[in-house]
Amino acid sequence: MSGHSKWSKIKRKKAVNDAKRGKVFTKIIREITVAAREGGGDPEFNPRLRLAVDQAKQAEMPQDNIDKAIKRGTGELEGVNYEEVSYEGYGPGGVALYIECLTDNQNRTVAEVRHLLERNGGNLGTSGSVVWQFDRKGQIYIDGSRYHEDAVLEAALEAGAEDVRSEDGEFVVTTEVQDFHTVQEGLGEAGVDVQQAELSWIAQNEVSVEGDAGGRLLKLMEALDDHDDVQRVHSNGDIDAAVLAEAV
Repeated sequence: MSGHSKWSKIKRKKAVNDAKRGKVFTKIIREITVAAREGGGDPEFNPRLRLAVDQAKQAEMPQDNIDKAIKRGTGELEGVNYEEVSYEGYGPGGVALYIECLTDNQNRTVAEVRHLLERNGGNLGTSGSVVWQFDRKGQIYIDGSRYHEDAVLEAALEAGAEDVRSEDGEFVVTTEVQDFHTVQEGLGEAGVDVQQAELSWIAQNEVSVEGDAGGRLLKLMEALDDHDDVQRVHSNGDIDAAVLAEAV
């Protein structure tokens, strides 16, 4: 899972600049709207909405923006009707890509995603072509400089986590989807603050991607992530450390 968590760390560092451009807000507002439409406007009874609202607060989104996005989802305010769609494909080095989107125009989105893939050395695959290589998991990130590994491990496992790893200065806690919020709450009760939490698709096996191919893969993932309709990009590519170091 190392490639995925390294990519997540790069995205979090870049998110500071993205927030200034409104990119992060745009994606989170869409997620809040769809979550509220699908499961209701109360985060206490809608786990997906709770996660989206938590992400909005971590991004320092004004409460008014959050409230309006929820009301658009529940129909109290008029708004664009976004649909969930995912695309599967391949990137440089033959890595698998699973791309989650929220869009108001599927024809436009698939055409633009295909273009980004082809322009950056990848190609669009058929439905089901790569998703079987991933498992749906919860990922919780904790600042490694603030806590002793044994304390995080004990708190996470006690709360029901599946795995805890120390990687690149942080602890990565992995959970089953149904235990995701319970583990977050358990960590909080144990006095462990969460930096970031997300539901993600984690590769069962990673493909090592080095040199030029690694650079092209990273460029492709950044291009996809920068697209307004793309919510999340998942890859089984473990990009060479030297390439990642230049990106960070």
